[in-house]
Amino acid sequence: MIRMIAATIAQELGVRRDQVEAALRLLEEGNTVPFIARYRKEVTGGLDDTALRAIEERATYLRELEERKQTVLAAIEEQGKLDDLLRSLIMECTTKARLEDLYAPFKKRRKTKADKAREAGLEPLTDVLVANPALNPEEAAAAYLTEGYADAKAALDGARAILIDRFALDADLVGEVREQVFQRGTLGSSVVEGKEQEGAKYKDYFEFSEPLTKLPSHRILALLRGEAEGVLTLNLDAGEDSLYEGMIAQRFDLDTQSSEWLASAVHWGWRTKLEVSSGLDARTRLKERAEQGALEVFGANLRDVLLAAPAGHKAVLGLDPGYRNGVKCAVVDATGKVLDTAIVYPHQPQNRWSDAVAILSSLCRKHGVELMAVGNGTASRESEKLAREVAAAVAEAGGVRPTPVVVSESGASVYSASELAASEFPDMDVSLRGAVSIARRLQDPLAELVKIDPKSIGVGQYQHDVNQTALARTLDGVVEDAVNGVGVDLNSASAPLLARVAGVSSTLAGNIVAYRDENGAFATRKELTKVPRLGPKAFEQCAGFLRINGGTEPLDSSAVHPEAYPVAQRIAASQGCSVAELIGNTNVLSKLKPQDFADENFGLPTVTDIIAELDKPGRDPRPDFVTATFKEGVEKVSDLRPGMILEGTVSNVAAFGAFVDVGVHQDGLVHVSAMSDTFVSDPRDVVRSGQVVRVKVMEVDVERKRISLSLRLNDEPGAEGGGKKQGHAGGRGKGPRGDRSSGGGANGRGGGRGGAKGSRRSQGSGGGKPAAGSMAEALKRAGFGR
Repeated sequence: MIRMIAATIAQELGVRRDQVEAALRLLEEGNTVPFIARYRKEVTGGLDDTALRAIEERATYLRELEERKQTVLAAIEEQGKLDDLLRSLIMECTTKARLEDLYAPFKKRRKTKADKAREAGLEPLTDVLVANPALNPEEAAAAYLTEGYADAKAALDGARAILIDRFALDADLVGEVREQVFQRGTLGSSVVEGKEQEGAKYKDYFEFSEPLTKLPSHRILALLRGEAEGVLTLNLDAGEDSLYEGMIAQRFDLDTQSSEWLASAVHWGWRTKLEVSSGLDARTRLKERAEQGALEVFGANLRDVLLAAPAGHKAVLGLDPGYRNGVKCAVVDATGKVLDTAIVYPHQPQNRWSDAVAILSSLCRKHGVELMAVGNGTASRESEKLAREVAAAVAEAGGVRPTPVVVSESGASVYSASELAASEFPDMDVSLRGAVSIARRLQDPLAELVKIDPKSIGVGQYQHDVNQTALARTLDGVVEDAVNGVGVDLNSASAPLLARVAGVSSTLAGNIVAYRDENGAFATRKELTKVPRLGPKAFEQCAGFLRINGGTEPLDSSAVHPEAYPVAQRIAASQGCSVAELIGNTNVLSKLKPQDFADENFGLPTVTDIIAELDKPGRDPRPDFVTATFKEGVEKVSDLRPGMILEGTVSNVAAFGAFVDVGVHQDGLVHVSAMSDTFVSDPRDVVRSGQVVRVKVMEVDVERKRISLSLRLNDEPGAEGGGKKQGHAGGRGKGPRGDRSSGGGANGRGGGRGGAKGSRRSQGSGGGKPAAGSMAEALKRAGFGR
């Protein structure tokens, strides 16, 4: 089975079959994706973590498909109806949908109208009417009257049910019609009468229609959410009936020109069976496509946030802003240890500004604070102003002026109330734990954010509308790859961070921390083998991703795996020096030829990586630390004016554009059409979450809290506020194409908003054609609202 699955995946991914086979074998042996991607390049031909995860996921689907094939074959064989042709068709299936189409005629099902008609002996009547289209149907039916079918009309209805059942159970016809519907169909929407005001956020979809193949992920999810909230009615229009009715007639060789009865049966079969089933399938495909798009956006944004630039080992004062309940403050040292906490009340209603400045400047001087991390939620700009005044006071008193930095506080409140925070700070007030988290995430975003459920970090799009199992799997993979890509300091990492290292479970992470607490810092990676329950396999998987700085083995601070230490030692010996002397010696290392040191155990890719790592051991792949400077005097949406050029931080990237925090408590949207002078297919080709950018304000809607921005600083706001090429855009928050919780902050700093008035969409009617009664009811039950 593995060869067949590997061949299929190799063709889909455009790689060699032997690469896929090797990857699948390594995965089955219990190796993790990060380990394979980093330390088994020779075996897989250099497949990266993205390709490996795609292989893993696709292989799961194909294995399930193969298992289902065996179940189907056994079920049909048990009925005595399995012939060679059917067996061949089943074995050739490449999708679960096709397999179920083939199995449909043999499934046990509740008795249908067609079954009852067959039992009454009406199948011959169906055959006669098909074979002789010139016959008078009523006259032909007279010969088949029986119990339950006392007149010609009833008999003909039974015959029609049998014929329609044949249409619905023909796997080839069903598959072909389904594909045509998806390729040719459109999805339209209209507002439910009386919901215009309540559903104003869905205004762009009150009269809307777009081909199924062109609907982007965010728009699909917005339409489905609007329908779920009772604001929108969705209508799937498959296209001209004549096309599909012609396909049915051709498939069964039906002369509908000569027989009105056959023409009616074909029309009825299309409208009540195939159109309904194809519509349901199209809706499912749309949802799956939309979910996949949302997962990709979420994963990409999460990766950017986790791999954001760390401020490094500096003492930080974290400020969790608030009005009535005060600004919660916590000072952490360069290692993240909490040194001091305080709550000050500089804002309304207490307005104890001077006291707050005095208390915080004293804390900064006392603990040598270099940075002040200000959470970006409620009272953020006011607290940032406070931080600047504190910095000035510290400088005036002869201290080192600390730098204020606005930090995303998404998920800080979730962490504060978590069991992990309670165990870490059992005697600390819940409100102060958030300030600690804000301070630490400035020092090292990755180390701190791994303590928070990825769904609470605030970079998703419609996260509650997608499959939660798939979401968790995707995000866990992103976190794992990010952590292992950076590496982890074995002697300072928390248990949650260690648990994200390849091969380290939550239990093992706890055991590592317990061992460290009892025995002191690890001197070598080898010492890991003394940790309870950390066996050879776990050591193999995790050792290369764990770093020991200042230990007895110089290579332990690098990404060189212990299994490859002999190679590094051989390289050093060839140069007549020790490994310690070779590390960082660019002059020597740059002249080495990797092929001179490759052997049957360690090939050219591994040796190349070893030499690169010796040159810059333990290098951090994350970018340098920079911060955005918000414009003074611009603290709320009403302070914005079209034409302003501001500095801000990209807070989220969606399929339709990017959200930028410019310091007014409401992120603005740079629509994809305003990102570049050239066509942009993927906003992430231009910006990433956490990136500092300069933007121009194009339009401000204070009442709806919508801000339209442009990365093209030469754009001019239009007479009505819209820039050239600029689609209608809005701020994150309550928009229909966004997810309030996706944007996630502790203070509800909205979620992704999608779509734009300027987006391309078809001009067809969203109303669709009238549906037959039975079809309308079926669609209504299925959620189409037709």
